[in-house]
Amino acid sequence: MVEEGIVLGHKISKVGLEVDQAKIDAISKLPPPVNVKTLRSFLGHAGFYRRFIHNFSQIARSLSALLENDREYDFDDACAEAFHTLKNALITAPILIAPDWTQPFALMCDASGYAVGIVLSQ
Repeated sequence: MVEEGIVLGHKISKVGLEVDQAKIDAISKLPPPVNVKTLRSFLGHAGFYRRFIHNFSQIARSLSALLENDREYDFDDACAEAFHTLKNALITAPILIAPDWTQPFALMCDASGYAVGIVLSQ
Protein backbone atom coordinates (compact mmCIF):
# COMPACT_ATOMS: atom_id res chain seq x y z
CA MET A 1 0.00 0.00 0.00
CA VAL A 2 3.00 2.32 0.55
CA GLU A 3 5.19 2.93 -2.49
CA GLU A 4 8.15 4.44 -0.63
CA GLY A 5 9.21 5.36 2.87
CA ILE A 6 12.13 6.40 5.02
CA VAL A 7 13.52 3.84 7.45
CA LEU A 8 16.58 4.61 9.60
CA GLY A 9 17.63 7.44 7.28
CA HIS A 10 17.34 5.39 4.09
CA LYS A 11 14.67 5.88 1.45
CA ILE A 12 13.16 2.54 0.46
CA SER A 13 11.14 2.35 -2.76
CA LYS A 14 10.56 0.10 -5.76
CA VAL A 15 13.99 1.09 -7.15
CA GLY A 16 15.73 -0.15 -4.00
CA LEU A 17 17.53 1.44 -1.06
CA GLU A 18 18.86 4.96 -1.52
CA VAL A 19 19.87 8.02 0.46
CA ASP A 20 17.14 10.45 1.60
CA GLN A 21 17.08 13.57 -0.65
CA ALA A 22 16.65 15.92 2.34
CA LYS A 23 19.93 14.63 3.76
CA ILE A 24 21.64 15.06 0.37
CA ASP A 25 20.60 18.72 0.29
CA ALA A 26 21.95 19.29 3.81
CA ILE A 27 25.25 17.57 3.03
CA SER A 28 25.78 19.52 -0.20
CA LYS A 29 25.69 22.80 1.78
CA LEU A 30 28.01 21.54 4.52
CA PRO A 31 31.19 23.64 5.03
CA PRO A 32 34.54 21.97 5.80
CA PRO A 33 35.00 21.09 9.49
CA VAL A 34 36.84 23.78 11.46
CA ASN A 35 37.67 21.79 14.59
CA VAL A 36 37.73 18.27 16.00
CA LYS A 37 34.12 18.47 17.19
CA THR A 38 32.72 19.33 13.76
CA LEU A 39 35.03 16.79 12.08
CA ARG A 40 33.86 14.05 14.44
CA SER A 41 30.26 14.98 13.68
CA PHE A 42 30.87 14.86 9.91
CA LEU A 43 32.67 11.50 10.09
CA GLY A 44 29.86 10.12 12.25
CA HIS A 45 27.22 11.10 9.71
CA ALA A 46 29.35 9.93 6.78
CA GLY A 47 30.04 6.64 8.56
CA PHE A 48 26.30 5.95 8.71
CA TYR A 49 26.35 5.75 4.89
CA ARG A 50 29.71 4.01 4.56
CA ARG A 51 28.09 0.96 2.94
CA PHE A 52 27.33 3.14 -0.09
CA ILE A 53 30.90 4.49 -0.42
CA HIS A 54 33.56 2.28 -1.97
CA ASN A 55 36.88 2.47 0.00
CA PHE A 56 35.35 4.67 2.69
CA SER A 57 38.08 4.02 5.26
CA GLN A 58 40.88 4.75 2.78
CA ILE A 59 39.24 8.01 1.71
CA ALA A 60 38.61 9.10 5.31
CA ARG A 61 42.10 8.12 6.55
CA SER A 62 43.54 11.67 6.54
CA LEU A 63 40.44 13.01 8.29
CA SER A 64 40.46 10.24 10.88
CA ALA A 65 44.12 10.96 11.62
CA LEU A 66 43.11 14.42 12.84
CA LEU A 67 41.13 12.76 15.64
CA GLU A 68 44.21 11.21 17.22
CA ASN A 69 45.15 12.30 20.72
CA ASP A 70 47.85 14.97 21.08
CA ARG A 71 47.62 15.91 17.41
CA GLU A 72 47.24 19.48 16.24
CA TYR A 73 44.19 20.12 14.08
CA ASP A 74 45.74 20.92 10.70
CA PHE A 75 43.09 20.68 7.97
CA ASP A 76 45.50 20.56 5.01
CA ASP A 77 44.94 19.97 1.28
CA ALA A 78 44.79 16.17 1.71
CA CYS A 79 42.05 16.59 4.32
CA ALA A 80 40.16 19.04 2.12
CA GLU A 81 40.33 16.61 -0.79
CA ALA A 82 39.13 13.74 1.42
CA PHE A 83 36.28 15.91 2.77
CA HIS A 84 35.12 16.88 -0.72
CA THR A 85 35.47 13.28 -1.97
CA LEU A 86 33.32 11.98 0.90
CA LYS A 87 30.85 14.81 0.50
CA ASN A 88 30.53 14.09 -3.22
CA ALA A 89 30.19 10.36 -2.56
CA LEU A 90 27.41 11.04 -0.06
CA ILE A 91 25.57 13.23 -2.54
CA THR A 92 25.93 10.84 -5.47
CA ALA A 93 25.78 7.56 -3.55
CA PRO A 94 24.73 4.61 -5.70
CA ILE A 95 21.57 2.81 -4.76
CA LEU A 96 21.11 -0.83 -3.98
CA ILE A 97 18.72 -2.25 -6.53
CA ALA A 98 16.14 -4.97 -6.17
CA PRO A 99 17.14 -8.41 -7.47
CA ASP A 100 16.43 -9.46 -11.05
CA TRP A 101 14.06 -12.38 -10.51
CA THR A 102 14.81 -13.74 -14.00
CA GLN A 103 18.50 -14.29 -13.12
CA PRO A 104 19.90 -17.07 -10.89
CA PHE A 105 20.93 -16.47 -7.28
CA ALA A 106 24.04 -17.76 -5.51
CA LEU A 107 23.93 -18.83 -1.89
CA MET A 108 27.34 -18.74 -0.18
CA CYS A 109 27.62 -20.39 3.22
CA ASP A 110 30.40 -20.66 5.77
CA ALA A 111 30.45 -22.15 9.24
CA SER A 112 32.89 -22.48 12.09
CA GLY A 113 32.72 -23.80 15.63
CA TYR A 114 30.95 -20.69 16.88
CA ALA A 115 29.29 -18.90 13.94
CA VAL A 116 27.42 -19.41 10.68
CA GLY A 117 27.47 -16.92 7.79
CA ILE A 118 25.25 -16.87 4.74
CA VAL A 119 25.17 -14.44 1.81
CA LEU A 120 22.55 -14.45 -0.94
CA SER A 121 23.91 -12.72 -4.04
CA GLN A 122 23.22 -12.32 -7.67
